[in-house]
Amino acid sequence: MPSKTSWRLAALTVAAVSTAAGAVALSSPASADEVRVHDIQGATRLSPLAGKQVTEVPGIVTGVRAYGSSKGFWFQDPRADRDPATSEGIFVFTGSAPKVATGDAVRVSGTVTEYVPGGAESGNQSLTQISKPTVTVDSSGNPLPKAAVLDARSLPDRYAPRGEDSAEGSVNDLPLRPDRYALDRYESLEGMNVRIGTSRVVTATDAYAELWVTVKPHERPTARGGALYNGYAAQNTGRLQIQSLVPAAEQPFPTANVGDSLRGRTEGPLDYSQFGGYTLTARTLGTVQDKGLERERTRPQKDRELAVATYNVENLDPADPQEKFDRLAEGVVEHLASPDIVTLEEIQDNSGAKDDGTVSAEETVRKFTAAIEAKGGPRYEWRGIDPADKADGGEPGGNIRQVFLFNPGRVSFTDRPGGTATSATEVVREHGKAALSASPGRVSPSAEAWKDSRKPLAGEFVFRGRTVFVLANHFSSKGGDQALHSQFQPPARVSEKQRHQQADEVNSFVKELLAVQKDARVIALGDINDFEFSGTTAHLEDGRALYSAIKSLPRNERYSYDYQGNSQVLDQILVSPKIRKDGFGYDSVHINAEFADQNSDHDPQVLRFRP
Repeated sequence: MPSKTSWRLAALTVAAVSTAAGAVALSSPASADEVRVHDIQGATRLSPLAGKQVTEVPGIVTGVRAYGSSKGFWFQDPRADRDPATSEGIFVFTGSAPKVATGDAVRVSGTVTEYVPGGAESGNQSLTQISKPTVTVDSSGNPLPKAAVLDARSLPDRYAPRGEDSAEGSVNDLPLRPDRYALDRYESLEGMNVRIGTSRVVTATDAYAELWVTVKPHERPTARGGALYNGYAAQNTGRLQIQSLVPAAEQPFPTANVGDSLRGRTEGPLDYSQFGGYTLTARTLGTVQDKGLERERTRPQKDRELAVATYNVENLDPADPQEKFDRLAEGVVEHLASPDIVTLEEIQDNSGAKDDGTVSAEETVRKFTAAIEAKGGPRYEWRGIDPADKADGGEPGGNIRQVFLFNPGRVSFTDRPGGTATSATEVVREHGKAALSASPGRVSPSAEAWKDSRKPLAGEFVFRGRTVFVLANHFSSKGGDQALHSQFQPPARVSEKQRHQQADEVNSFVKELLAVQKDARVIALGDINDFEFSGTTAHLEDGRALYSAIKSLPRNERYSYDYQGNSQVLDQILVSPKIRKDGFGYDSVHINAEFADQNSDHDPQVLRFRP
């Protein structure tokens, strides 16, 4: 996934605009031709007054943001019109700490602008605001406009209109239909005072002091309290991001896990953020009720079962705190029950993100395997191939790669020399059976599909006399895709083109193995960075060469990642026909993604079968 940190750093480049606060004065009676907030907001996503000056627009301040890169305040006209499509609230961008308080009656003059959080190239919707303001405070301590309620009754089940009849699929110029589409309903309340009641947390509190809830308790719940994302057309319209207007130094943001409840009244202006879209910026924040979510533990493999797992350990390098190594090791030993083979993604080189030409990850892996042994796990051996410097994407300087760990007391690795960062392992015939020309080796590393991305690591293992081929993958990220809340509907998924090409390469390699040995036992696994219902998975499975084993789970248990209120699949284990036919057990072991306190942002996956 794209780094949230990088997005936020990009947001800091937005230029600040100065403010001038006027003297306190009494408001005059409204004239018939004066501009009200609903006139500015209009009945589409773009203001009909964009770029124009407005004078003494009246309203009541409903929230003040005095910190961060987007300082300003919201105010709302208590004298609403009768059009449900026109918002009565708006944000005033001051650029410095505003000199108003919640409950002030104000008149605002300034320029109507459309600000796109994340920049015009992001595809995000725009936020209508007043910039370069002059603010007159007429009185203080006024009652706030009644909050609009966001709940299962007020939000439609359909997510967004389709923008196919507009330029490039944009919905900006379409009339808002808040009774039909949830995205339109949110837009019709942009800048207004809104509230929710007790709601279930569907994404845990993160490092940026925000969490996600659903206001639709019966909308695609997972087995553990999340909101399942199981189709491009099956959007969870009840998802809502929650932030606080109160600085953390004054009131710490609550810590919540998935399935907890945000109880009571949460109320404040409805903002729009590049980091998730519509966001309730709370003046009043409910309290978290801990529902006692626990980290899962999978069962140990039986004597004749081979256990194969995949785990994205999130940019692990020797400079990380020992605590991270220890907790990841605890996950392998206590929660994954020490699988026989573990493929790791995002193992960084020995110098981590320092861009010094280092490519070896020997120290990183040594420190991790030592931590596993200290937790009571096996003395894992490992195999891998160092990438060419700066050729595989990921954090600059980190040289992330996949690595095999294996328990030599249970499984052996067939070493065949010749594997390098740039040379391809080939399928060969040996004694009538399929084999690899190099083990470990890389799959088609020079193919265009792997440009600036991780190349698959292939290896031959033997368990109880049977050969098992394992292909460890880390496909390219979703960077560059338009957000679910984009102005373009349906949003473009530009990144999947490369993942489709990568999936084709892996699929072709598996077919080569099966062409030599029809009953070859092949496992392709890792951070696929795409869903089990995606085109990427379809390309991997093409011709029934592979089957995504997570689809064997009940639908409400199919997830390995939690992003912006959606529990979803990114990590997968795919199996060849022989393994599928003989039967297997699968477990998505939920130990990270649902928790505020994470060891990684991915949940590991484990497959057990009898070769």
